[in-house]
Order: sequence, then C-alpha cells, then structure tokens
Amino acid sequence: MAAGDPLRLTFLGTGTSFGVPVIGCRCAVCTSKDPRDRRTRHAALLSWDDGRSVLIDTPPELRLQLIREGVERVDAVWYTHLHADHLHGIDDLRIFSLRSRRSVDAYASEDARAVLRRRFDYIFNPSIRPGQASSKPQICLRTLRAGQIRRIAGADFLPLEAVHGSLRVLGFRLGVLGYLTDAKELPGETFAALRGVDILVLNALWWGSPHPTHLNVEEAVETARQIGARQTYLTHLTHRVPHAELDAQLPGWISPAYDGLRIELPDGEP
Repeated sequence: MAAGDPLRLTFLGTGTSFGVPVIGCRCAVCTSKDPRDRRTRHAALLSWDDGRSVLIDTPPELRLQLIREGVERVDAVWYTHLHADHLHGIDDLRIFSLRSRRSVDAYASEDARAVLRRRFDYIFNPSIRPGQASSKPQICLRTLRAGQIRRIAGADFLPLEAVHGSLRVLGFRLGVLGYLTDAKELPGETFAALRGVDILVLNALWWGSPHPTHLNVEEAVETARQIGARQTYLTHLTHRVPHAELDAQLPGWISPAYDGLRIELPDGEP
C-alpha cells in the first residue's frame, strides 16, 4: 500500500459460530431492539477508494452481508482459518469470478489450502465441471506463511499467527492496522510485529469464565493493553454481552465492533 492511500475497514459480521440472535434463545441480547446486538458470523472487508477490496473470511451469511454493505467487487480473500463459521459461504464468491471473468485469489495457510481442496472438491477439482447453464466459483488458492509479507491487491500484508486451541489462525498487520480473530494466545513474534499499530482488532467472547480456545473480554483487554494500540475493537462476540452495556464497561480506548461499523484508517505505512 502506498503511503497516503485511503483505506477503510468494514465489519461485516461480529458474532461467533451461533450468531446473534441464537436460534431458540429469548435472552435479553437475542431479543434486543438495538441493531448493534444483531451479530452475523465473522467477516470483514478492507477497501480502498480506487475500488480494490480484500475480504476477510466467507461466513454462511456472506451474501447478505455483502448486499447490506453494497459490495460489488472482491479482489481477494484472506482466510483466518477453516472453521465453518469463517468458511461456509465460499460459494458466494461465484458472482465475483463470473462478473470479472477471472479467478478470485484466496489466501490461506499451507495446511488450510489442503483442507479447502478436500472439503470443496467441486470447486477445486478441475475435472468436476458444472452442469449446463450452471457455474461454480473460480478460486485460485495462494499460500500464506506467518512472518512473510504477502502483496495482496496492491497492499503489503504481514501474516501473524495466533493460537486457537489445536489450530494456528492467521491474522495480519497492514500498515497501522493489526487484525486477529479467534485467538487464545499470541506468540511473542506476533506481539512484536503488532507494536506501533494504531488500530487493533481482537476477538472477545464474554466477561468472566475463560474459554479454552478464545479470549474472553478481560483477556482481550489485557492483550490490547500490552500491544498499546490507540484504539482496539472487539469482534467475535456472543449473546452474553449486550453492545451498549459492554461499551459502557470498557476502557475508552476499547470499543465493541458491530455489524456494519466502518472505520477510516489513518493513511500511510507504519
């Protein structure tokens, strides 16, 4: 990304794998009238004024998220990891390859690429052809390696690893932005790479009881404090945290994100 290129981050989905409202739940958050308490599964969009965009994950609600935000172009996809709530809207990429008449670049770790090929054989096996008057997504898989800068849609992304149970997820640093979701622990190299970010995105499930594979709110606040970003946004939130209540209880330099939130990022490289 050249210095001075305007960049914005749009939170497409800020919920966990159940989403909010949760099916069959009548709790205060699931029945809330506050639109910020409606959380679809995790996704975000990075976009530039010249039309370029990079999608982070493809959750089951992807089509609805993109329509809601008026998104007409996706140049590349960054997969943090392959849990269903981050992946199973992959077929919605089909419209972008159809319109552009070229493949959409999808970036994932080497291990994740192998899983993608198995799980979505109909997409990645060239011998499987769609029927007459039908189509399938055209996706070109590309490899991410933690610590190795990757140029995507004209911008330099630094992949950063986080521990998510037995998995390693890949967040990134892009200029003054650090982005991590579904993290439980951050390796020392990731902490070091995030020093100096202005805007940080972190996952946080709820207040209180620790979770084995995700940060809770207290852990996310402490992690953000150690990194020292000017502003941190929490995503991947459950129905146990009402938006307004969480916002009031957090330090002023941390805010809960919500579906549709747009952030204009400071210009320039770190």
